[in-house]
Amino acid sequence: MTTTEPETLAETATPLNVAVVTLGCARNEVDSEELAGRLEAGGFVLVDDAEDADTVVVNTCGFVEAAKKDSVDTLLEAADLKASAGHGGRAQAVVAVGCLAERYGKDLAESLPEADAVLGFDDYPDIAARLRAIVAGETHHPHTPSDRRRLLPISPVERGASAVSIPGHDVRADVAEIGAGAPATGPRAVRRRLDAGPMAPLKLASGCDRRCSFCAIPSFRGSFVSRRPSDVLQEGQWLATQGVKELFLVSENSTSYGKDLGDLRLLETLLPELSGIDGIERVRVSYLQPAETRPGLIEAIATTPGVVPYFDLSFQHASATVLRRMRRFGDPESFLGLLEQIRSLAPLAGVRSNVIVGFPGETEDDLQTLCDFLEAARMDVTGVFGYSDEDGTEAAGFAEDIKLDEDEIRARTEHVTALVEELNTQRAEERIGESVVVLVESVDEVDGELVVEGRAAHQGPEVDGTTTLTGLPTARLGDLVRATVTGTDGVDLVARVDGAGA
Repeated sequence: MTTTEPETLAETATPLNVAVVTLGCARNEVDSEELAGRLEAGGFVLVDDAEDADTVVVNTCGFVEAAKKDSVDTLLEAADLKASAGHGGRAQAVVAVGCLAERYGKDLAESLPEADAVLGFDDYPDIAARLRAIVAGETHHPHTPSDRRRLLPISPVERGASAVSIPGHDVRADVAEIGAGAPATGPRAVRRRLDAGPMAPLKLASGCDRRCSFCAIPSFRGSFVSRRPSDVLQEGQWLATQGVKELFLVSENSTSYGKDLGDLRLLETLLPELSGIDGIERVRVSYLQPAETRPGLIEAIATTPGVVPYFDLSFQHASATVLRRMRRFGDPESFLGLLEQIRSLAPLAGVRSNVIVGFPGETEDDLQTLCDFLEAARMDVTGVFGYSDEDGTEAAGFAEDIKLDEDEIRARTEHVTALVEELNTQRAEERIGESVVVLVESVDEVDGELVVEGRAAHQGPEVDGTTTLTGLPTARLGDLVRATVTGTDGVDLVARVDGAGA
């Protein structure tokens, strides 16, 4: 008796177009490309424009109030496309995924009936089947939000055996696309790139074990879990085959990488392997916790060939009193000492950070301590956020009498923002005359002139400014071009090309 292999869903299902819209951070970009890979493998046809889609998947952000609003507005815009389907549009379903969906679940579904479904992280492995059912009119019951930290063992070294769905951790490419050197075992959820640019985020880990009093991320992203080095390397190899020149290593806390795998120095050994991948020109590490940034990691980032000397340090404040209330560690002296260590190894290193202004209990003296630190730190870019209560956080429950009113928070935020803009401009001007290597990310022609933009080693994607190249007769995306900085516009640089390449 012979048996026939059952036809796959992709072979039997009617093709549906799907657009994946991504909001938020680079970690979300990886998650979207995992979803895109699963959807394509499940028979969906990926399209760039939501207007051309039968179903629109919005990967939401749930970080702060402004990000939540952007997510809701994007879902409503997609719902408007669905409403116009009878007038030439084609959208049949709008689905919310991502952090906002995971964080609020059924509450989001009830408050936003325009969305046909709200899917959590546990739905990701079966995303194609879920979407087909939703398009067919089936009702999906959204999950009741819970603290995802409780889904994993308390001990980090016991987390690897868990079956909990962790977005972006199962994004493995087909071995045939990479070559004979890749591991031959493991699931094959192919990542599908949604951006053809020469930079791609690569997830190191997910979740966080820290308990910062202002942050809700660990509650919906879960406890810290590292990806195995073989998985990270395999995905990096696959990205290189897709034309990627720069790997942007992302996580909620890159300094913790490897602690659950039994080796806290694993990142130091992984960096040379990633930078040695054929076709990869740059490796960049994001999101370092200052209190966990050890000398060996500083040295690895500052001196490993192919790894850019770029330090994304999450200071959040400088007053020791405020930091303790945030459940963080540090003070101006220790932070400046950390920067001194970095610059002793890499004097031209890029340094960026974020700070929160107006945290409960912040005094005028605390604010001045922060401003004095920012002046002394000479960072390339600093993001400034005014404090706001986040649902479920310890700080949201602080006594009202230590909380600053909204007008005071706004005034302090504007003051620090103005200071930071001035300091960042000064730091950019200090780079005039400096030789930089720029990764070309944009080539346009304006009024017959070639306009080429990219990023120098000290400029991270999206948030750290760009470098415009002059004197370049021709250029391609992904080129690495050596140039000399000749001018600035805020944090953006203008650089004259020295030669044809790096």
